Amino acid sequence: MKNLLFGLVLFIGFGAVAQSKVAHVDSQKLLDTMPSRKTAMAQLDQIQKSGVAELEEMQKAFESAYKIFMEKEKDMPPMIKENEQNKLMRMQQNLETRQAELEQELKTYSQQLNQPILDRVQKAIEIVAERKKLNYVLDQSSMTMYYKGGMDITNEVITELLILDASAIKK
Repeated sequence: MKNLLFGLVLFIGFGAVAQSKVAHVDSQKLLDTMPSRKTAMAQLDQIQKSGVAELEEMQKAFESAYKIFMEKEKDMPPMIKENEQNKLMRMQQNLETRQAELEQELKTYSQQLNQPILDRVQKAIEIVAERKKLNYVLDQSSMTMYYKGGMDITNEVITELLILDASAIKK
């Protein structure tokens, strides 16, 4: 009796999977075709370059101050030497703090720029999935245990995505 019940559950389960319609998309290809993503990536790159330049200037100032300190250290009275060491430590701490702040700002800005883009990708996939009456749409660029053939809807999603992206850019 137990085996019969187990067999019935397996049969029903496989029947449900067999009736499901599955397709896949290449999410990287979708993202690469979007003009808004290219713009967002260029903006992020510019912000990152600006931050790197700022940090390099701070690093140069620190190195210069450190070099001067090392050259004059032997002739400094103990009180001035300690004062200069504290100043160097503050400079280094400021550098590290600013680096952490810039990394956080870049991460936040990246999320703000990318979220609308990812929302449009999701919406385009939903439009095509509903049109084709699909139950599942998988991303072929993520780790897939097995992949062979199947319905690739990437190009159809790209069409919808470009429409959505153009509409968003106009706003």
